[in-house]
Amino acid sequence: MKTLERFLEYIRIPTQSAEGRTVCPTTDKQFVLAHRLVQEMKEIGIADAYADEHCYVYGHIPATPGYENAAKIGFIAHLDTATDFADEPVNPQIIENYDGGDVVLGTSGRVLTTDSFPHLPSLKGRTLITTDGMTLLGADDKAGIAEILTAAEHILTKNLPHGPISIGFTPDEEVGTSADRFDLAVFDADCAYTIDGGKEGEVVYETFNASAAVFDVKGFNIHPGSAKNRMINASLVAMEINAMLPTGDTPRDTEGYEGFFHLCNMEGSVESAKLNYIVRDHSAAMFDARLAALRHIEKVLNEKYGAGTVTLTVREQYRNMAEVIKQHPDVLEIADRAGELCGFRVTHSPIRGGTDGAHLSFMGLPTPNLGTGGYAAHGPYEHITKEGLDASVRVIETIVRLWAEKHTN
Repeated sequence: MKTLERFLEYIRIPTQSAEGRTVCPTTDKQFVLAHRLVQEMKEIGIADAYADEHCYVYGHIPATPGYENAAKIGFIAHLDTATDFADEPVNPQIIENYDGGDVVLGTSGRVLTTDSFPHLPSLKGRTLITTDGMTLLGADDKAGIAEILTAAEHILTKNLPHGPISIGFTPDEEVGTSADRFDLAVFDADCAYTIDGGKEGEVVYETFNASAAVFDVKGFNIHPGSAKNRMINASLVAMEINAMLPTGDTPRDTEGYEGFFHLCNMEGSVESAKLNYIVRDHSAAMFDARLAALRHIEKVLNEKYGAGTVTLTVREQYRNMAEVIKQHPDVLEIADRAGELCGFRVTHSPIRGGTDGAHLSFMGLPTPNLGTGGYAAHGPYEHITKEGLDASVRVIETIVRLWAEKHTN
Protein backbone atom coordinates (compact mmCIF):
# COMPACT_ATOMS: atom_id res chain seq x y z
CA MET A 1 0.00 0.00 0.00
CA LYS A 2 1.42 3.39 -1.02
CA THR A 3 -0.24 5.48 1.66
CA LEU A 4 2.88 6.09 3.74
CA GLU A 5 5.00 6.88 0.68
CA ARG A 6 2.45 9.43 -0.50
CA PHE A 7 2.16 10.95 2.94
CA LEU A 8 5.92 11.39 3.35
CA GLU A 9 6.10 13.08 -0.05
CA TYR A 10 3.25 15.50 0.67
CA ILE A 11 4.43 16.65 4.09
CA ARG A 12 7.69 17.91 2.60
CA ILE A 13 5.74 20.40 0.47
CA PRO A 14 5.05 23.52 2.59
CA THR A 15 1.42 24.63 2.33
CA GLN A 16 0.76 26.76 5.40
CA SER A 17 -2.17 29.15 4.95
CA ALA A 18 -2.19 32.70 6.35
CA GLU A 19 -4.63 34.41 8.70
CA GLY A 20 -6.12 37.74 7.75
CA ARG A 21 -5.59 37.63 3.99
CA THR A 22 -8.60 38.08 1.70
CA VAL A 23 -7.11 36.41 -1.39
CA CYS A 24 -7.74 32.75 -2.16
CA PRO A 25 -5.61 30.84 -1.63
CA THR A 26 -4.09 32.87 1.17
CA THR A 27 -0.65 31.54 0.16
CA ASP A 28 0.50 30.70 -3.37
CA LYS A 29 2.57 27.75 -2.15
CA GLN A 30 -0.62 25.72 -1.76
CA PHE A 31 -0.72 25.58 -5.55
CA VAL A 32 2.48 23.52 -5.56
CA LEU A 33 0.76 20.62 -3.82
CA ALA A 34 -2.47 21.17 -5.76
CA HIS A 35 -0.74 20.81 -9.13
CA ARG A 36 1.24 17.81 -7.88
CA LEU A 37 -2.01 16.11 -6.88
CA VAL A 38 -3.66 16.83 -10.23
CA GLN A 39 -0.75 15.15 -11.98
CA GLU A 40 -0.95 12.15 -9.69
CA MET A 41 -4.72 11.86 -10.06
CA LYS A 42 -4.38 11.75 -13.83
CA GLU A 43 -1.65 9.11 -13.53
CA ILE A 44 -3.92 6.76 -11.57
CA GLY A 45 -6.81 7.22 -13.99
CA ILE A 46 -8.83 10.25 -12.83
CA ALA A 47 -8.88 11.82 -16.25
CA ASP A 48 -10.81 15.01 -15.47
CA ALA A 49 -8.69 16.09 -12.49
CA TYR A 50 -7.85 19.79 -12.39
CA ALA A 51 -7.12 22.71 -10.05
CA ASP A 52 -9.15 25.87 -10.50
CA GLU A 53 -7.88 29.43 -10.19
CA HIS A 54 -8.54 29.44 -6.44
CA CYS A 55 -6.55 26.24 -5.76
CA TYR A 56 -9.52 23.89 -5.37
CA VAL A 57 -8.76 20.46 -6.82
CA TYR A 58 -11.60 18.39 -8.33
CA GLY A 59 -11.76 14.97 -9.91
CA HIS A 60 -14.32 12.25 -10.58
CA ILE A 61 -14.32 8.48 -10.91
CA PRO A 62 -17.25 7.37 -13.10
CA ALA A 63 -19.44 4.54 -11.85
CA THR A 64 -18.76 0.99 -12.90
CA PRO A 65 -21.38 -0.42 -15.32
CA GLY A 66 -24.68 -1.04 -13.59
CA TYR A 67 -24.01 1.43 -10.76
CA GLU A 68 -24.54 4.67 -12.64
CA ASN A 69 -27.70 5.45 -10.63
CA ALA A 70 -26.16 4.78 -7.24
CA ALA A 71 -25.76 7.66 -4.81
CA LYS A 72 -22.97 10.03 -5.80
CA ILE A 73 -20.53 10.15 -2.90
CA GLY A 74 -17.46 12.31 -2.35
CA PHE A 75 -14.28 12.47 -0.30
CA ILE A 76 -12.60 15.73 0.71
CA ALA A 77 -9.35 16.75 2.41
CA HIS A 78 -7.56 20.07 2.72
CA LEU A 79 -4.24 21.18 1.28
CA ASP A 80 -3.10 23.68 3.87
CA THR A 81 -1.43 23.23 7.23
CA ALA A 82 -2.12 25.16 10.41
CA THR A 83 -0.82 28.64 11.09
CA ASP A 84 0.02 27.86 14.74
CA PHE A 85 3.54 26.51 14.19
CA ALA A 86 6.24 26.27 11.49
CA ASP A 87 5.53 23.79 8.70
CA GLU A 88 8.96 23.70 7.04
CA PRO A 89 11.31 22.04 6.68
CA VAL A 90 9.54 18.89 7.85
CA ASN A 91 12.04 16.19 8.82
CA PRO A 92 9.96 13.26 10.04
CA GLN A 93 11.20 10.59 12.40
CA ILE A 94 10.08 7.09 11.38
CA ILE A 95 10.18 4.61 14.24
CA GLU A 96 9.49 1.02 13.28
CA ASN A 97 8.15 -1.36 15.92
CA TYR A 98 7.57 1.54 18.31
CA ASP A 99 7.96 0.49 21.95
CA GLY A 100 5.03 2.55 23.29
CA GLY A 101 7.19 4.86 25.41
CA ASP A 102 8.42 8.44 25.35
CA VAL A 103 9.96 9.71 22.10
CA VAL A 104 12.70 12.34 21.94
CA LEU A 105 11.94 14.71 19.07
CA GLY A 106 15.28 15.24 17.37
CA THR A 107 17.52 17.82 19.01
CA SER A 108 14.66 20.23 19.73
CA GLY A 109 14.54 19.50 23.45
CA ARG A 110 10.92 18.42 23.08
CA VAL A 111 9.74 14.95 24.09
CA LEU A 112 6.56 13.15 23.08
CA THR A 113 5.59 11.70 26.46
CA THR A 114 3.03 9.16 27.59
CA ASP A 115 2.09 11.54 30.42
CA SER A 116 0.96 14.22 27.98
CA PHE A 117 -0.31 11.75 25.36
CA PRO A 118 -1.67 8.70 27.24
CA HIS A 119 -2.79 6.95 24.03
CA LEU A 120 0.83 6.35 23.00
CA PRO A 121 1.14 2.86 24.58
CA SER A 122 -1.79 1.72 22.42
CA LEU A 123 0.41 2.37 19.37
CA LYS A 124 3.09 -0.07 20.52
CA GLY A 125 4.39 -2.30 17.73
CA ARG A 126 3.36 0.09 14.97
CA THR A 127 5.48 2.25 12.69
CA LEU A 128 5.27 5.67 14.31
CA ILE A 129 5.90 8.88 12.37
CA THR A 130 6.70 12.00 14.41
CA THR A 131 8.25 15.41 13.85
CA ASP A 132 11.81 16.31 14.82
CA GLY A 133 10.31 18.86 17.21
CA MET A 134 11.00 21.88 15.03
CA THR A 135 7.85 21.87 12.84
CA LEU A 136 4.42 20.40 12.77
CA LEU A 137 4.11 17.15 10.82
CA GLY A 138 1.33 17.98 8.37
CA ALA A 139 -0.80 14.91 9.02
CA ASP A 140 -3.57 17.48 9.31
CA ASP A 141 -4.47 17.05 6.55
CA LYS A 142 -1.95 15.51 4.19
CA ALA A 143 -2.78 12.15 5.77
CA GLY A 144 -6.33 12.60 4.47
CA ILE A 145 -5.08 13.41 0.98
CA ALA A 146 -2.82 10.35 0.93
CA GLU A 147 -5.62 8.11 2.16
CA ILE A 148 -8.14 9.32 -0.41
CA LEU A 149 -5.77 8.92 -3.35
CA THR A 150 -4.58 5.50 -2.22
CA ALA A 151 -8.17 4.33 -1.90
CA ALA A 152 -8.96 5.81 -5.32
CA GLU A 153 -6.01 3.98 -6.86
CA HIS A 154 -7.15 0.68 -5.34
CA ILE A 155 -10.70 1.17 -6.59
CA LEU A 156 -9.48 1.89 -10.10
CA THR A 157 -6.78 -0.76 -10.40
CA LYS A 158 -8.92 -3.51 -8.85
CA ASN A 159 -12.02 -2.36 -10.75
CA LEU A 160 -14.10 -2.57 -7.57
CA PRO A 161 -17.85 -2.03 -8.11
CA HIS A 162 -18.82 1.50 -7.17
CA GLY A 163 -21.15 4.35 -7.92
CA PRO A 164 -20.01 7.82 -9.01
CA ILE A 165 -17.19 9.12 -6.79
CA SER A 166 -16.11 12.75 -6.44
CA ILE A 167 -12.79 13.88 -4.97
CA GLY A 168 -12.01 17.38 -3.72
CA PHE A 169 -9.00 19.02 -2.10
CA THR A 170 -9.47 22.50 -0.65
CA PRO A 171 -7.19 25.40 0.32
CA ASP A 172 -7.34 27.50 3.49
CA GLU A 173 -9.29 25.15 5.77
CA GLU A 174 -7.11 26.15 8.70
CA VAL A 175 -8.16 29.79 8.41
CA GLY A 176 -11.85 28.92 8.09
CA THR A 177 -12.49 29.87 4.45
CA SER A 178 -12.09 26.55 2.65
CA ALA A 179 -15.74 26.16 1.70
CA ASP A 180 -16.20 29.76 0.55
CA ARG A 181 -15.42 29.00 -3.09
CA PHE A 182 -16.10 25.27 -3.13
CA ASP A 183 -18.16 24.59 -6.27
CA LEU A 184 -20.90 22.12 -5.36
CA ALA A 185 -22.00 21.83 -8.98
CA VAL A 186 -18.51 20.88 -10.14
CA PHE A 187 -18.01 18.48 -7.24
CA ASP A 188 -21.39 16.89 -8.07
CA ALA A 189 -22.13 14.64 -5.09
CA ASP A 190 -25.17 13.76 -3.00
CA CYS A 191 -23.12 13.45 0.18
CA ALA A 192 -19.46 13.45 1.14
CA TYR A 193 -16.96 12.65 3.85
CA THR A 194 -14.08 14.81 4.94
CA ILE A 195 -10.99 12.81 5.88
CA ASP A 196 -9.42 15.14 8.41
CA GLY A 197 -7.79 14.41 11.75
CA GLY A 198 -8.71 12.06 14.58
CA LYS A 199 -7.92 8.44 15.27
CA GLU A 200 -8.65 5.83 12.62
CA GLY A 201 -12.21 4.50 12.76
CA GLU A 202 -13.58 7.70 14.26
CA VAL A 203 -16.77 9.16 12.76
CA VAL A 204 -17.54 12.76 13.70
CA TYR A 205 -20.69 14.68 12.91
CA GLU A 206 -20.84 17.18 15.79
CA THR A 207 -18.69 20.28 15.62
CA PHE A 208 -18.57 23.52 17.52
CA ASN A 209 -20.53 26.56 16.56
CA ALA A 210 -17.68 28.95 15.94
CA SER A 211 -16.90 32.62 15.51
CA ALA A 212 -13.84 34.84 15.58
CA ALA A 213 -14.14 37.91 17.80
CA VAL A 214 -11.83 40.93 17.74
CA PHE A 215 -11.82 43.76 20.26
CA ASP A 216 -10.16 46.96 19.03
CA VAL A 217 -9.45 49.45 21.80
CA LYS A 218 -8.79 53.14 21.17
CA GLY A 219 -6.86 54.83 23.95
CA PHE A 220 -6.29 58.47 24.90
CA ASN A 221 -2.59 59.02 25.41
CA ILE A 222 -1.45 62.15 27.23
CA HIS A 223 1.42 62.93 29.58
CA PRO A 224 1.07 60.75 32.70
CA GLY A 225 1.75 63.78 34.88
CA SER A 226 -1.55 65.34 33.86
CA ALA A 227 -3.54 62.18 33.14
CA LYS A 228 -5.94 62.26 36.11
CA ASN A 229 -9.42 61.26 34.88
CA ARG A 230 -8.32 61.88 31.31
CA MET A 231 -5.94 59.15 30.12
CA ILE A 232 -7.41 55.98 28.69
CA ASN A 233 -4.71 53.31 28.60
CA ALA A 234 -5.80 50.98 25.80
CA SER A 235 -3.67 48.10 27.11
CA LEU A 236 -5.31 48.32 30.54
CA VAL A 237 -8.76 48.42 28.95
CA ALA A 238 -7.82 45.29 26.99
CA MET A 239 -6.84 43.59 30.24
CA GLU A 240 -10.19 44.65 31.67
CA ILE A 241 -12.00 43.04 28.73
CA ASN A 242 -10.36 39.70 29.35
CA ALA A 243 -10.97 39.95 33.10
CA MET A 244 -14.71 40.31 32.42
CA LEU A 245 -14.82 36.84 30.82
CA PRO A 246 -15.39 33.72 32.94
CA THR A 247 -11.96 32.46 34.01
CA GLY A 248 -12.92 28.79 33.72
CA ASP A 249 -14.17 29.02 30.14
CA THR A 250 -10.83 28.49 28.41
CA PRO A 251 -9.61 25.55 26.30
CA ARG A 252 -7.41 24.41 29.19
CA ASP A 253 -10.41 24.11 31.50
CA THR A 254 -13.02 22.57 29.20
CA GLU A 255 -13.69 19.28 27.41
CA GLY A 256 -16.41 17.30 25.64
CA TYR A 257 -19.40 19.49 24.90
CA GLU A 258 -18.14 22.42 26.99
CA GLY A 259 -17.47 25.65 25.12
CA PHE A 260 -14.87 28.37 25.64
CA PHE A 261 -13.43 31.79 24.89
CA HIS A 262 -9.87 31.46 23.61
CA LEU A 263 -7.55 34.47 23.54
CA CYS A 264 -5.36 33.67 20.53
CA ASN A 265 -3.17 36.75 20.58
CA MET A 266 -3.04 40.32 21.82
CA GLU A 267 -1.08 43.50 21.20
CA GLY A 268 -1.21 46.92 22.70
CA SER A 269 0.14 50.22 23.89
CA VAL A 270 -1.40 53.20 25.64
CA GLU A 271 -2.66 54.43 22.28
CA SER A 272 -4.33 51.28 21.00
CA ALA A 273 -4.79 47.60 21.71
CA LYS A 274 -6.29 44.55 20.07
CA LEU A 275 -7.53 41.21 21.40
CA ASN A 276 -8.21 38.30 19.04
CA TYR A 277 -10.49 35.55 20.33
CA ILE A 278 -12.15 32.48 18.99
CA VAL A 279 -15.50 31.57 20.55
CA ARG A 280 -16.77 27.98 20.57
CA ASP A 281 -19.76 26.01 21.84
CA HIS A 282 -21.63 22.90 20.67
CA SER A 283 -24.94 24.26 21.96
CA ALA A 284 -26.44 26.91 19.69
CA ALA A 285 -28.14 28.58 22.67
CA MET A 286 -24.94 28.69 24.71
CA PHE A 287 -23.02 29.96 21.69
CA ASP A 288 -25.48 32.83 21.27
CA ALA A 289 -25.12 33.59 24.98
CA ARG A 290 -21.34 33.77 24.62
CA LEU A 291 -21.61 36.27 21.77
CA ALA A 292 -24.15 38.27 23.79
CA ALA A 293 -21.64 38.40 26.67
CA LEU A 294 -19.00 39.88 24.36
CA ARG A 295 -21.42 42.52 23.11
CA HIS A 296 -22.31 43.37 26.71
CA ILE A 297 -18.64 43.93 27.51
CA GLU A 298 -18.36 46.30 24.55
CA LYS A 299 -21.42 48.22 25.77
CA VAL A 300 -20.29 48.47 29.41
CA LEU A 301 -16.79 49.68 28.59
CA ASN A 302 -18.00 52.25 26.08
CA GLU A 303 -20.35 53.58 28.75
CA LYS A 304 -17.41 53.73 31.17
CA TYR A 305 -14.74 55.24 28.91
CA GLY A 306 -16.73 56.91 26.14
CA ALA A 307 -18.35 55.86 22.89
CA GLY A 308 -15.94 54.37 20.38
CA THR A 309 -13.35 53.30 22.93
CA VAL A 310 -14.07 49.61 22.35
CA THR A 311 -15.17 48.13 19.03
CA LEU A 312 -16.14 44.46 18.77
CA THR A 313 -16.12 42.68 15.41
CA VAL A 314 -17.58 39.16 15.22
CA ARG A 315 -17.13 36.91 12.19
CA GLU A 316 -19.03 33.62 11.97
CA GLN A 317 -16.72 30.74 11.02
CA TYR A 318 -18.93 27.63 11.03
CA ARG A 319 -21.93 26.03 12.71
CA ASN A 320 -22.54 22.63 14.31
CA MET A 321 -23.14 20.32 11.36
CA ALA A 322 -25.11 17.88 13.53
CA GLU A 323 -28.18 19.97 12.62
CA VAL A 324 -27.80 18.80 9.01
CA ILE A 325 -26.33 15.31 9.41
CA LYS A 326 -29.20 14.14 11.62
CA GLN A 327 -31.52 14.77 8.67
CA HIS A 328 -29.50 12.32 6.52
CA PRO A 329 -29.12 9.17 8.66
CA ASP A 330 -27.85 6.98 5.78
CA VAL A 331 -24.67 9.06 5.52
CA LEU A 332 -23.81 8.38 9.14
CA GLU A 333 -25.05 4.78 9.24
CA ILE A 334 -22.86 3.73 6.33
CA ALA A 335 -19.79 5.37 7.86
CA ASP A 336 -20.48 3.59 11.15
CA ARG A 337 -20.96 0.27 9.44
CA ALA A 338 -17.76 0.69 7.46
CA GLY A 339 -15.79 1.33 10.61
CA GLU A 340 -17.27 -1.75 12.28
CA LEU A 341 -16.48 -3.95 9.28
CA CYS A 342 -12.90 -2.71 9.46
CA GLY A 343 -12.68 -3.85 13.07
CA PHE A 344 -13.26 -0.60 14.93
CA ARG A 345 -15.49 0.18 17.85
CA VAL A 346 -16.88 3.31 16.24
CA THR A 347 -17.13 6.38 18.45
CA HIS A 348 -19.06 9.62 17.98
CA SER A 349 -17.11 12.01 20.15
CA PRO A 350 -17.86 15.66 19.41
CA ILE A 351 -14.98 17.30 17.60
CA ARG A 352 -13.66 20.29 19.52
CA GLY A 353 -13.06 22.17 16.32
CA GLY A 354 -14.46 22.22 12.81
CA THR A 355 -13.89 20.77 9.38
CA ASP A 356 -14.75 21.62 5.79
CA GLY A 357 -17.82 19.48 6.38
CA ALA A 358 -19.36 21.98 8.79
CA HIS A 359 -19.67 24.62 6.05
CA LEU A 360 -20.47 22.14 3.29
CA SER A 361 -23.27 20.50 5.23
CA PHE A 362 -25.06 23.84 5.56
CA MET A 363 -24.43 24.49 1.87
CA GLY A 364 -26.47 21.39 1.07
CA LEU A 365 -23.81 18.66 1.01
CA PRO A 366 -24.10 16.45 4.13
CA THR A 367 -20.47 15.83 5.10
CA PRO A 368 -19.44 14.08 8.34
CA ASN A 369 -15.76 13.57 9.11
CA LEU A 370 -13.69 10.37 9.21
CA GLY A 371 -10.49 10.04 11.22
CA THR A 372 -7.10 9.87 9.51
CA GLY A 373 -5.19 8.18 12.32
CA GLY A 374 -3.44 11.42 13.27
CA TYR A 375 -2.88 12.86 16.75
CA ALA A 376 -1.81 16.18 18.33
CA ALA A 377 -2.30 18.37 15.27
CA HIS A 378 -1.13 21.98 14.95
CA GLY A 379 2.19 21.63 16.71
CA PRO A 380 5.52 19.86 17.10
CA TYR A 381 4.00 16.86 18.90
CA GLU A 382 1.90 15.83 15.90
CA HIS A 383 2.21 12.13 15.06
CA ILE A 384 0.59 9.31 13.11
CA THR A 385 1.23 5.64 12.34
CA LYS A 386 1.55 3.72 9.10
CA GLU A 387 -1.09 1.32 10.36
CA GLY A 388 -3.48 4.19 11.04
CA LEU A 389 -2.99 5.51 7.52
CA ASP A 390 -3.68 2.12 6.00
CA ALA A 391 -6.72 1.48 8.22
CA SER A 392 -8.29 4.76 7.09
CA VAL A 393 -7.83 3.70 3.47
CA ARG A 394 -9.76 0.51 4.21
CA VAL A 395 -12.58 2.51 5.77
CA ILE A 396 -12.88 4.69 2.65
CA GLU A 397 -12.96 1.65 0.38
CA THR A 398 -15.58 -0.01 2.56
CA ILE A 399 -17.79 3.08 2.46
CA VAL A 400 -17.60 3.00 -1.34
CA ARG A 401 -18.57 -0.68 -1.33
CA LEU A 402 -21.48 -0.19 1.08
CA TRP A 403 -22.96 2.64 -0.97
CA ALA A 404 -22.71 0.46 -4.07
CA GLU A 405 -24.37 -2.46 -2.28
CA LYS A 406 -27.12 -0.15 -1.05
CA HIS A 407 -27.93 0.59 -4.68
CA THR A 408 -28.37 -3.10 -5.49
CA ASN A 409 -30.47 -3.99 -2.43
